[in-house]
Amino acid sequence: MCGIVGIIGNQDVGIEVYESLICLQHRGQDSAGISTYNKQFHLKKGLGLVRDVFDQEDMDRLKGNIGIGQLRYPTVGGNGIEDSQPFILHQPYGISMVHNGNVYNFHDLKKELFEKNQRHINSNCDLEVILHVFAHEMSKYCHKDFFDSICKAVEAVHKRVKGGYSVIAVIAGKGIVAFRDPHGIRPLIWGKRDLSFKEEHIFASEGTMLKIMNFEFHRDVEPGEVVFVDLNGEVKSKRVTEKEFRPCIFEYVYFARPDSVLNKVSVYRARLRMGQNLAKKIKKLHPDLDVDIVVPAPESAATAALSCAHELRVRYTQALVKNHFIGRTFIMPGQKVRRRANQFKLSPLIHEIKGKNILIVDDSIVRGNVSRHIVKLLKDSGAKKVYFASASPPLRYPDLFGIDLPTSDEYIAFNKTEEEIRQSIGADILIYQDIEDLVEAVTRRGDLDFTRPHTAYFNGDYPVEGITPEVLADIEKQRKEERASHGNIKSNKLL
Repeated sequence: MCGIVGIIGNQDVGIEVYESLICLQHRGQDSAGISTYNKQFHLKKGLGLVRDVFDQEDMDRLKGNIGIGQLRYPTVGGNGIEDSQPFILHQPYGISMVHNGNVYNFHDLKKELFEKNQRHINSNCDLEVILHVFAHEMSKYCHKDFFDSICKAVEAVHKRVKGGYSVIAVIAGKGIVAFRDPHGIRPLIWGKRDLSFKEEHIFASEGTMLKIMNFEFHRDVEPGEVVFVDLNGEVKSKRVTEKEFRPCIFEYVYFARPDSVLNKVSVYRARLRMGQNLAKKIKKLHPDLDVDIVVPAPESAATAALSCAHELRVRYTQALVKNHFIGRTFIMPGQKVRRRANQFKLSPLIHEIKGKNILIVDDSIVRGNVSRHIVKLLKDSGAKKVYFASASPPLRYPDLFGIDLPTSDEYIAFNKTEEEIRQSIGADILIYQDIEDLVEAVTRRGDLDFTRPHTAYFNGDYPVEGITPEVLADIEKQRKEERASHGNIKSNKLL
């Protein structure tokens, strides 16, 4: 999971790219980078939060009316500056590129690019293979119709690059390009603004910055589609690859901000419906369950917990206070550090907890560290009973498309029954959302272009063909080796 943005305007856009990254900071905290163009590329990237990477001198230098930015937490490679985005190639034309997603055939493609195309991949970041595949094809067709050359390059990316990705690129002297993988697994929105002599465009992982900067949402970039805006503001688009639309359902469960609308679905309303469906299952399984209060696991579960409490006719209260300055603990190095951070992350409101039967609602349970900590914290604070409900089903399969959960045996649900998971986290009752109810919550409203979102981490139903147990085993082996080679400096796993 990363955050990307690209803007083409009538004046310098560096500040607006910076502000957009601030609005997307929840999508990555490892590194940030911005590239702008005004007859030459200007680049600044570094490790840490947006506010820590850029200073006034950097912003003064990032000139140009076209620019891209990226926030990263790595799903492939390490967390060094060498793997931070954007990446720039100087032939053909000059291309600067960012992406959000994951390329699961990265290692094979890196070797293939060197042996067949004589292209050296200098980093361990999967964006670099996308950039080189794109550039290699552009070099073959750049003397022909320019947009047709872009389409052929994107089509080649779709054929050679396996995974889920949204990409934004600046081509020197030409314009900005945005495209998604054939299944539209990772999100990419498109906004427009008409403030001066020609229309301005923005592409981003989420539209959290649109109103702030007076952009209007235009539409989502379609799966398999490429959009090109040239320096004169002329727009061309084409869906170059037709596949089933399978957007990642975890965007709605956890990643996206609640004020986002992705693929015509309101994240906030989807989470409300998750809570409704979860409450209905609780009433069905435990019709006489004595619950005094419903408490969200801060903070992405707050919306689902609110509607769950309403459906159950039980008081909702935020009895756990989050320290926002700890950061998201899945973006931290190593299990030991994450467990220590959890102790600082949450503080209980004793007067809300003591003597109560409490239903905790969380968006998901991955490793179980946070869940276990919450249950213990509540019981140590005087709770009589602690019931735990997850707005999503058990996670059992690795994700290959942008969530860094590389090995199945890291899940708490690995080879465990729900009763064994309940015992492991110490809850008195454990309830998981059914996958059918989760999908229904996301797809219930609107004229949607999809009915079957990507849910493989729950049920093994991968969007792309050819994902066999042997392929999964090989990928897990590669990722374990990669993490070992990096000294487990950064694992970036959800808890």
